[in-house]
Amino acid sequence: MAAVAVAKARKWSETAMLVIDMQKEFILPGRRLHVPGSSSIVPSVITAVSTARDRGIPVIWVVREHDPYGRDVEFFRRHLYEDGNGPIRKGSDGVDLVDGLSVEDGEYRLVKTRFSAFFETHLNTVLHSIGIKNLVIVGVQTPNCIRQTVFDAVSLDYQQITVITDATAAATLEIHNANILDMKNVGVVAVELQDWIDLQN
Repeated sequence: MAAVAVAKARKWSETAMLVIDMQKEFILPGRRLHVPGSSSIVPSVITAVSTARDRGIPVIWVVREHDPYGRDVEFFRRHLYEDGNGPIRKGSDGVDLVDGLSVEDGEYRLVKTRFSAFFETHLNTVLHSIGIKNLVIVGVQTPNCIRQTVFDAVSLDYQQITVITDATAAATLEIHNANILDMKNVGVVAVELQDWIDLQN
């Protein structure tokens, strides 16, 4: 049994999971930046994270967090921060992970201020420092943060990029599916959660 466990750990030793923007501001209905349909993927993301941990796959928590006055936010969103009370601002509960998800000891939390988790962050350095060549991606939302992170990962030559289709979400299923197709067309592996779990057994 010990040998089997070692073999499984070796199989996944070059893979990391990116959990993107699973924050209250994006997930909870009624929030200004709520992504319709995002609440439905929370159980799948919880299961995906648990499976990654069981297999020794490092979990990287990618989150948005902005200056209250929007000095580090995209130009098109700055009007939301004019009163110093913008969404996903430092110190607000909107930046917190949705209930059921939490950063465990030893896991890495990366703050980004744009759609891609790689844009002007040190994510690529962190991943290379622990020998990561393959990525598994879950979270919200598909046409923005998921897609841009994936396309940057392709440009950076990560060997295999997997998107778990029922642990990612967009405003509508049509938008989600169209973006999944675009990512598949650049070599991304798109699988449902159960199929990804079965790959590990």
